[in-house]
Amino acid sequence: MRRMFEEEMMRRSEGDEPLYTISIAARLVRPDKPTEPIHPQTLRMYEKLGLITPKRVGKNRLYSNRDIERLRQIQRYTQDMGVNLAGVEVIMRLLERMENMQREMDERQEAMKREMEQRLRELRKA
Repeated sequence: MRRMFEEEMMRRSEGDEPLYTISIAARLVRPDKPTEPIHPQTLRMYEKLGLITPKRVGKNRLYSNRDIERLRQIQRYTQDMGVNLAGVEVIMRLLERMENMQREMDERQEAMKREMEQRLRELRKA
């Protein structure tokens, strides 16, 4: 029942809204193993290394859905692929750069498309 509730909460909320305490986040990282959450100290270590940055409310860490997905990705790299944390940091940084570059390319492409459409309209009027 608890797992269904947690999955529903994940579906309802989007992106960066901080929702989950460290104990809930530790369980959500491994939805396939609800009885074996990762240790909260692991999440603290990831934060200390700069791999994750949960929001702070007083002394409490609150994790967003985006944070949970990032934690799952870190776990896949370390547990399934055998990548050490230094390697994870490099991979994550490169993926972020690629996403930023893709976003910039998409924006430029959209701007060029709008410009071409505007020029076509102008040519048709002439």
